[in-house]
Amino acid sequence: MATNDTLGGTALGTGNSDGGTRGTTTIADTVVSTIAGIAVRETDGIHSVGRGASRALGAVKDKVSRSNDPGRGVKVEVGEKQAAVDVDIVVEYGIPILEAAKNIRTHVTDAVETMTGLEVVEININVLDVHVPGSDDDDESDSGQKKSRVQ
Repeated sequence: MATNDTLGGTALGTGNSDGGTRGTTTIADTVVSTIAGIAVRETDGIHSVGRGASRALGAVKDKVSRSNDPGRGVKVEVGEKQAAVDVDIVVEYGIPILEAAKNIRTHVTDAVETMTGLEVVEININVLDVHVPGSDDDDESDSGQKKSRVQ
């Protein structure tokens, strides 16, 4: 099967009903990671996707390029017929983590299988942190140093 090594893609056969092949369809790994990333972000209770450095670098990149990368924080391994997904997330405080993980697995599986035809065989979820509302860098001043609690 032909694959495009520069894109890390997987060639999927396409044919007609009599078994003849009219060509191949190649799906890049980045396509699968984008689909999975969007599905994760659409799941209730997920604050963000990716590790701290990845999120910070991605935020800068998003501002400069005026676009975002939905596949950030998602790693995929794509074979000829199957895909495995690894995702790093931060959940909202108060959300049952096991329920959120179950919902992520359902959303990602449905999205990837529907859009690509690949069977999702594994989704590994790394919960990196819990986001507490109101705790977003409120403790730092404009100079980047912590405010003193006493005068």
